[in-house]
Amino acid sequence: MIQRVTVPGLFPPPTYAHASVVEAGTRLAFLAGSVPLDGEGRLVGEGDPVRQAEQVIANLTEQLRAVGSGLSHVLSTEVYVVSTEPGTLAAVWEVVEASGLSAGPHSSTLLGVSCLGYPGQSVEITATAEVPDDAPADATITAVPDSAATNADVTRREHP
Repeated sequence: MIQRVTVPGLFPPPTYAHASVVEAGTRLAFLAGSVPLDGEGRLVGEGDPVRQAEQVIANLTEQLRAVGSGLSHVLSTEVYVVSTEPGTLAAVWEVVEASGLSAGPHSSTLLGVSCLGYPGQSVEITATAEVPDDAPADATITAVPDSAATNADVTRREHP
């Protein structure tokens, strides 16, 4: 069971929760940063943080689907934007809100940073999500035992 908490006495967050409490036994997915690259590894939306945020959300949606989850099951995100301008951060946050992530609402941090990992990249989102027991994972994803795991071949691991 997931409990999303808005703390009395703190400023009420507009579209996110102050905290999420996860009951023991809940399956969680810890997702690597979703980046604005297409399936061929090409940067999408160079110079356009809003377009990059849209691609990041699309990629995050695919990551979640692959593990049997979805945007509404996201518990926490970190949104990184290469900018020092509050308006740019707000524009990226509008994409996050429109995506369905705020339907949870999830706990989130929005950060302006100086650079990210790919040339021209201006947005990245990391996430932690619940994986519902009744939601099947993508059939194309195969589990790799921990002893054989490498960064190149693991996208999902089965839990005992």
